[in-house]
Amino acid sequence: MMAPTAAGVDIVGGADRLLLTGDGELEIDGPRATGRFTLGEDERATFALHHRSSTDPPTAPLDGSAELSDTVAAWQSWSAAHQGYQGPYRDQVRRSALLLQALTYQPTGALVAAPTTSLPEEVGGDANWDYRFGWLRDGSLTLKALWVAACPDEAQGFFDWITASAGPGDGRPLQIMFGVGGEHDLTEHTLDHLAGYAGSRPVRIGNDAWDQKQLDVLGEVLECAWILREQLGQLSPTTAEFLVAVADRAADTWMEPDAGIWEGRERERDYLTSKLMCWVALDRAVRLAAQMGAPGATVQRWEEVREEIRAAILDRGWDDSVSSFTGAFGSDHLDAGVLLMPLVGFLPGDDERVVATLDAVERELSTDALVQRWTGAGDEGAFIICSYWLAAGRAMAGQVDRAREIFEAVTGHANDLGLLSEEIDIRERVLIGKFPQALSHIGLIDAAWAIAPAEDVSRRGDR
Repeated sequence: MMAPTAAGVDIVGGADRLLLTGDGELEIDGPRATGRFTLGEDERATFALHHRSSTDPPTAPLDGSAELSDTVAAWQSWSAAHQGYQGPYRDQVRRSALLLQALTYQPTGALVAAPTTSLPEEVGGDANWDYRFGWLRDGSLTLKALWVAACPDEAQGFFDWITASAGPGDGRPLQIMFGVGGEHDLTEHTLDHLAGYAGSRPVRIGNDAWDQKQLDVLGEVLECAWILREQLGQLSPTTAEFLVAVADRAADTWMEPDAGIWEGRERERDYLTSKLMCWVALDRAVRLAAQMGAPGATVQRWEEVREEIRAAILDRGWDDSVSSFTGAFGSDHLDAGVLLMPLVGFLPGDDERVVATLDAVERELSTDALVQRWTGAGDEGAFIICSYWLAAGRAMAGQVDRAREIFEAVTGHANDLGLLSEEIDIRERVLIGKFPQALSHIGLIDAAWAIAPAEDVSRRGDR
């Protein structure tokens, strides 16, 4: 329902109410509000759209000009206070940190993966997902990026949202994603009356991946706690109980197949990255055992299972025929997700197996530094985070010049505001997929951070 008021245009639909106010006259014609006016040089018109519940009492109309000035001042103040990063690619890192702040829902600390839905991974295709939620998978990568960018309060807020949303360790599988307010049910619906971006149907609301089994999130949660270990101090009983339950679940289920980090909707498999992150879960749990108050017998079990996982990855995750770690046990298909191995400390960056994997990924999955996710990706775009993982891996292997080349090639595809999407179209070399994508900017920050110490080592070696 749309109706004119003395303050502007009042729009009511279900539980929501919108109040549109502005400087110009608006005319209502059925479901439309339109206005026509002329602006001269140095003139401007301001409109404000105020959302509230339909049951909320009436509020005074917003002063659009004043609100805009306050918003600009607030962002300038935040940016001025977060200038701690002084390493390579400082401007790009700071712009990425600014985006992460913009994607954060301040009341809870949740950070959405992207503010958009149904922008396709392939134009005309149906891989059009709703990314307006917070993923636990992005947790540790996000926290690292926020820490690098000197945003400790934001990092703490995000961790608090994770623990509050995930709830107590009651034996149920750990849900992989939540709404910004901690909502659990994210059931997917399609809006069949909409044509979609460039004819890419369906348009989706919600994301059925919320109900998948993805074991890697266990490692992400404990890695978050590890990153914030000094800031967290002695954990509260509730948080400690939750983290112990997460570690126990990693020990109990690491050998099970799952949907993997790319959230495949086909059959579950023994994805290497899922095993890797279960190893991370137990490795960090062992290191945090004192803070969590874990009993000695529990810690001993974590240590034993951690070594079982390590042995399994080194034995079953490596394939001699491709001279690389592969995407799943028993497969010879490459997967860019294995580039996480040195980034999480499973193997040193200069380990010969890591370097061979970097070479294989760049040879088989990369086109001009743009890395696709897996063997046989076809026309799917290059995933930007994968290219940044490759850059970080090259830096950790001591190949700084190549790391910089990859970093700069990928970052060069950012738009005029320095923003990146989820993917880059291999043929057209344009940004596609969800936009702007938090994970791409997180990868940028982490890759820049990896390049910094590698450059220091390189300079010392040149003396």
